[in-house]
Amino acid sequence: MKWQGRRESGNLEDRRGMSGGKVVAGGGIIGVIILLITMFGGQDAQNLVPVIEQLNQQQSTQVERELTPEEIETGKFVDALLTDNEEVWGKIFRENGMTYKEPNLVLFTGQVQTACGGATSASGPFYCPGDQKVYMDMDFFKELKSKFGAKGGDFAVAYVVAHEIGHHVQTLLGTSGKVREMQQGMSEAEANKLSVALELQADFYAGVWTHHNQKMTQMLEPGDIEEALSAAEAVGDDAIQKKMQGHVVPDSFTHGTSEQRMYWFNKGFESGDIKQGNTFEKL
Repeated sequence: MKWQGRRESGNLEDRRGMSGGKVVAGGGIIGVIILLITMFGGQDAQNLVPVIEQLNQQQSTQVERELTPEEIETGKFVDALLTDNEEVWGKIFRENGMTYKEPNLVLFTGQVQTACGGATSASGPFYCPGDQKVYMDMDFFKELKSKFGAKGGDFAVAYVVAHEIGHHVQTLLGTSGKVREMQQGMSEAEANKLSVALELQADFYAGVWTHHNQKMTQMLEPGDIEEALSAAEAVGDDAIQKKMQGHVVPDSFTHGTSEQRMYWFNKGFESGDIKQGNTFEKL
């Protein structure tokens, strides 16, 4: 994708190369379990807090290092994606008589403290509604390609960023708050259905962003949409469960199947209309 030459967002927090405060355990089998539960964590990220806090080791560390040239370039790329999301969602909100409050995006390495608690890179990218920030360890994308079979590429990153910012849009519109209220007192299976609808809507919003951003910047290059769809397919609940446990348990789905995730991203991309993203309609 063509991303060079964008203005700087001003909302990127680059914490890579530094760490401090509590160390959060997340390696080995624990890390794998957390990864499966929280892949594309979204609105469910805060539910991870009790688990993470139990694993938290009360140690203080302070490590700093220089970023590599590759890491610096990656930071510029993510900043460009954040800028493009700001411009698209600012425009969409204005057209609908609303004001878009821009989120921050935090790049980190290994571990991070958030308003939703401590987390490690094993959590995958996630959005925390408590501080309205997206958190990403870029090593996730190596895992996405090597372990889960995604094609990789820069637009896979763009899709993930847009998906997480889709959760921010849900927070601003009040959707996520309503869903959390509805989940109170529900069975786990019923609550999971609402979580799936939230995640699929974030995929839809990622497609909407792609639609409008292409019109504004002509950023897409051949193969970009295929990269996004490959990432969406790789993180479907059914695909992950088949790969990691050999069988599928639909009642435990929290993010949607590969087919559903690709469908809703495509619907957003083709329509560009946020009013067509009612993923809750056919629960």
